[in-house]
Amino acid sequence: MNDQNFTPETKPISPLGYIGYEILFAIPLVGLIVTIVFAITQKNINVKNFARAQLCMILIVFICYFIIAAVTGASLSDLASNSMY
Repeated sequence: MNDQNFTPETKPISPLGYIGYEILFAIPLVGLIVTIVFAITQKNINVKNFARAQLCMILIVFICYFIIAAVTGASLSDLASNSMY
């Protein structure tokens, strides 16, 4: 592929670029803020879509953690209430 065929808005992300974005987005709290900012304001549609995919993954993981915490809490609560002591 030749870089002359792409505009700045459609230029593909290099494999090293993906690794760099993954590291940047993985920083606690700062990464979340950067991911949200990139998903909204980034001009390059490839970076924007990658940031949106990361936000979807964060949401899925958060929902899974919430479900696991709720089930674990309910189980522990049930065990505590049925205790013989």
